[in-house]
Amino acid sequence: MASLDFEHERKVFAEYHESHFHMLQDAGKALVSLLNELLINLKAVPISKVESRIKSCNECIWKFELKYLHALEEAGTSYSIKDHIDDLIGLRIVCLYEDDIEKIGNFLETEFDVLNVTDKITSIEMTEGSFGYKGLHFDLKLNASRSDEPEFQQYRNLRFEVQVRTIIQDSWSVLDHQIKYKRSIPNHLKRRINTLAALFELADREFRHIRDSTLEEMEKVEIESSEHPIGDAKLAVDTISKADSGSTHLVVKRGNQLNAFSFLKIATHFFPAFDFEPQKVDGFVQQILAIQPSITRSEFNQRLLSHISFVKRYQSDYESKSHNRMNPYTIMRHCLYLGDSSFQAFLSDAVRKNFETWIGTR
Repeated sequence: MASLDFEHERKVFAEYHESHFHMLQDAGKALVSLLNELLINLKAVPISKVESRIKSCNECIWKFELKYLHALEEAGTSYSIKDHIDDLIGLRIVCLYEDDIEKIGNFLETEFDVLNVTDKITSIEMTEGSFGYKGLHFDLKLNASRSDEPEFQQYRNLRFEVQVRTIIQDSWSVLDHQIKYKRSIPNHLKRRINTLAALFELADREFRHIRDSTLEEMEKVEIESSEHPIGDAKLAVDTISKADSGSTHLVVKRGNQLNAFSFLKIATHFFPAFDFEPQKVDGFVQQILAIQPSITRSEFNQRLLSHISFVKRYQSDYESKSHNRMNPYTIMRHCLYLGDSSFQAFLSDAVRKNFETWIGTR
């Protein structure tokens, strides 16, 4: 029962925290699983992690004393500490980009009952010369329909906080919390902290810009592909007129230099069921460019188009006699070698000799 006796309420809350701690931990784990399941529906929003923590008893009491105790006692309002702690169960959703925070926030508002929202992004951005932690905080409860599900019934009355932040914001928050006696440090150190916070904010903005620019490059490849279809042997031809002794020159433009984006477009055309991991694509393209820096998208496409049927015949024969399998990268290595002997280094000596022996029997 609520009272105005702080020592009594502190003891009551400590007993509640101890007796319910394992239940709160289980609730946190269940909510993490639920959020992970729900966030799959936000397919265009990559999530770094979802995690939970239970606020310690001392943290909760300290927060209550700092934020609520004086006002409640001054007003003569009875209180129970538990009723004023909305983040006893805390969850954190860490995403990659700033503009994804709002998307996640809108999504949470459709999936849970929202008790309160704290917008630390706007509060920072509306203040000139102020830098620091940015993120959205939601005080939530399970909505009525989800509370009726058997696995969540015991958590129907629990409140919990969900913090949504980017990887950069999360890193800043962790580091910022390690700075001791922040309010009391000299001004020149505060200025240095602000400088660091501004750099973190700039990093967030730059990562978003890089993402947008990367998407633009991918869209550019899509446009080029629609104009000059992949798998088509015809190469792009541009006619350029220029003054040179009164003559007009026909310049054959064989597409742009091969890069990860154009490689991926071509490779997924020939191997649609294969999952091309970005890191491996980058590495493979760099290997190609190290051997032939000037190779273009059209030339790469042409070499696959010209030789892939032949290499797949070899693949079928090779795999019928061996436990090893040729993945798409191996097939493309063989195609490049057939098209240009400078790609000899793409195949080991044993693999190349085996391939050449097979060719000799055709």
